[in-house]
Amino acid sequence: MTSTRTQQLFNLISGLWVGSFFTIAFMVVPTLFSGLGDRQVAGIVAASIFKYEAYLSVFLSAFLMVAANYFVRQGYNSYRTTRWILLGMLSCAIAGAFILIPWMNGLRDQALFAGLSVRESNHAVLFARLHAVSSGIFMIQTALGLILVWRSSK
Repeated sequence: MTSTRTQQLFNLISGLWVGSFFTIAFMVVPTLFSGLGDRQVAGIVAASIFKYEAYLSVFLSAFLMVAANYFVRQGYNSYRTTRWILLGMLSCAIAGAFILIPWMNGLRDQALFAGLSVRESNHAVLFARLHAVSSGIFMIQTALGLILVWRSSK
């Protein structure tokens, strides 16, 4: 595969990946909360979607970093900055997939075990803070993704 084709594949994968952030954040999750009558069920489904998105993000950011390293070795120095963007996105994905989401799921499971929603449990304040941090990290990852797509499409 030529470098031009490989770069086009890189652009396609990164564009679809970053597009999935917007699809989930602005279409899927709002539809869940407006379409399902139970906010707790909508939250559980949304959490599952974000978990799989985080795992996908870990894989794709690592894969694209390997591709960016290949481009740098081929002499395309514009991909040096791209690697840093991907490293930031990988860090966000790891924080979400392996720290925040499992922690939030654990708090939700404890509340469900007690027969409560997480908003009614003793951990409601902690859950709200973790949710805010998780949302902030997702926004940072999305902003980095926009920069990635913008830079790679130049």
